[in-house]
Amino acid sequence: MSASPDVPGAVGVPAGAPAPGSAPASGRPGGHLVPDLLHPSARDPRIANTAAAATAATAPGPGPVRAAVRGAGARAGIFLLAALVLVASAAASVRIGTTDVPYGDVGRSVGFHLGLGTEALPPLVDSLIWELRVPRVLMAALVGAGLAVCGAALQAVTRNALADPYLLGISSGASTGAVTVVVLGVGAASLGVTGGAFVGALVSFALLMLLLRRGGLDSVRIVLTGVVVAQLFTALTSLVLMASGDAEMVRAITQWLLGSMAPARWDAVAVTAAVTAAGLLVLWLNSAALDAFSFGSDTASSLGVDVRVTRWVLLVVTSLMTSVAVASVGAIGFVGLIVPHGVRFLVGPGHRVLLPLSALVGAVFLVWTDALARVAFSPQEVPVGVFTALLGVPLFLLVLRRRGEL
Repeated sequence: MSASPDVPGAVGVPAGAPAPGSAPASGRPGGHLVPDLLHPSARDPRIANTAAAATAATAPGPGPVRAAVRGAGARAGIFLLAALVLVASAAASVRIGTTDVPYGDVGRSVGFHLGLGTEALPPLVDSLIWELRVPRVLMAALVGAGLAVCGAALQAVTRNALADPYLLGISSGASTGAVTVVVLGVGAASLGVTGGAFVGALVSFALLMLLLRRGGLDSVRIVLTGVVVAQLFTALTSLVLMASGDAEMVRAITQWLLGSMAPARWDAVAVTAAVTAAGLLVLWLNSAALDAFSFGSDTASSLGVDVRVTRWVLLVVTSLMTSVAVASVGAIGFVGLIVPHGVRFLVGPGHRVLLPLSALVGAVFLVWTDALARVAFSPQEVPVGVFTALLGVPLFLLVLRRRGEL
């Protein structure tokens, strides 16, 4: 009898084979025991519990072992391809804009600042590349990666296929903080818009945790409480904007709320990179727990997961990552919703693979979306959140249709 590679403590289910008397855990490649969040097993506790409780099986034979090796090789190839696409996308995005820059100049500027001995460019061109475009592209990649990973984690924690990083009301709190600084001038000198947005995000998260403190952290309570917190701070944001009476200020705030990479600078990139990397590491180390949460709290507890503590950790980490992202660039929707579903369709629902690949795909998606936002109506720049929604809706519908859910 052998242990399952995907769910700690589950025994004897060969990779790719459904448990006796239960529905297949996933129709995706790899045959993980982890349920697909859009699969009926994720919505029907009886099916999920039956799959998780399966214990009678024999050790995998040579056929399943060879299939597992081939599956691992395919996943490694997908990772390598995604990484190469990200690097190429970043280079192309730095090049294009209102004024196109040759690839040679991009390489010279980056090489010069990294101390690789390349010849320096004229100050104006070098400033355009190194001070404006490179930080902007890096910020887009970091924010896209962070939002995609947070979306994947929250979809497992809440067992809600529509969960995204803004489920907890973080973006609404950040919006209120930013509007308070800009319109009312509270903390304008010390915080600025980014600092105000971050404080607002933390306040909204603190309120969420306070409301959840007594009643527990079950999935339904998390979702409903997050909706309540989001509506509260949305109403406060609207109240402050309407009270300002300044049409130009309202327009500027509305554009910020839709998301833009234009304010990205190296100091903000450094903070976002540190928080995103640390958050991704913590979530990846909890991959087994996320796999177990996909079956529900009872199953996760029976598999040895400390449900309450782990949920607190996951909610805190995803909230901090979302807070930093929203404070840096505004609220950008659909990245954390569609990317995890698309990646899950390719490699299956196991979070040890799903999380890092979602980070890469989310980074590529937002890098190209930001490039499109810059050049689509040049010289006028469109908020990147507009294009993520325009692209996200048909892509999400396509994923649903391919999975037979539409």
